Amino acid sequence: MSAQHPFRFGVVMGQASSVSEWVAKAREAESLGFSTVLMPDTLGQTWSPFPALAALATATTTIRLGTYVLANDMRNPVMVARESATLDVLSEGRFELGLGVGRPNAGDDYRKLGMQFESGAVRVARFAESLKIISALLGGWHASASGPHYAVADADIFPSPVQQPRPPILIAGARKRLLTLAGQHADIVALAVQPNADEAAVAEAIGWLRDAAGDRFEQIILNCNLITVGEKVASWIAARYGGDISALRQSQSISVLMGSPDEMSQQLEERRARWGISYITLSEEFVDAFAPVVERLAGR
Repeated sequence: MSAQHPFRFGVVMGQASSVSEWVAKAREAESLGFSTVLMPDTLGQTWSPFPALAALATATTTIRLGTYVLANDMRNPVMVARESATLDVLSEGRFELGLGVGRPNAGDDYRKLGMQFESGAVRVARFAESLKIISALLGGWHASASGPHYAVADADIFPSPVQQPRPPILIAGARKRLLTLAGQHADIVALAVQPNADEAAVAEAIGWLRDAAGDRFEQIILNCNLITVGEKVASWIAARYGGDISALRQSQSISVLMGSPDEMSQQLEERRARWGISYITLSEEFVDAFAPVVERLAGR
């Protein structure tokens, strides 16, 4: 396992009926002790992450703001770095940049953009190039690259981010190639294993990450996203499994959390001791049910 980092909790939310509701949801999460508001990145029924997070930057004071996660192919890396630095300034140093290669079922998004949905190998190779450019620019360096996927000539960005040496970078992944990149470059790693992943699959994923990270593995914060909290089940999971999630509940998945607030807190402490997972994220539909756990564990 990695070093035992303090617990952090993030709320993933994608839209609201108005800006006042959007701000109110973020402020509620802030008041309940959640550490982060995070936004997904799709062309479906979610708002565009950068402007939506900018609206929260001046409406909140302590909660961090992040992407969970940007689909790499959809944006130029220089522009990602520039937008990220601007958000870090607007939030006074509270931005976290989450990156990934795109969801496995993101073909519709690519179709809407008129882009080809390449194989995982191609998307990971493209992401590796992009990541180097983004990291350099956010770290205050000029960046140049000659492809094969990106050609950048002596790029720099303005403004400079508040956080130094740069804002934290989260990388989401489940397979070896992406977790190897995460081990080499990420500050936070979201273990994007399948909802029904067993202990062996989790151990394998963390092993790949540890091998790639070497001595820096102890500094990496491990994250997982919950699909159940107590008796509540994420709506997309219920739809995917036709409402029958009994197998998931018995799977010992790191994404499944059941029981009373005390029991859920104990499960999270046991998982941190075993796997090193300390950063827990969940859908906004779970906020009320999970708030007692946040009260018990945040910062501990």
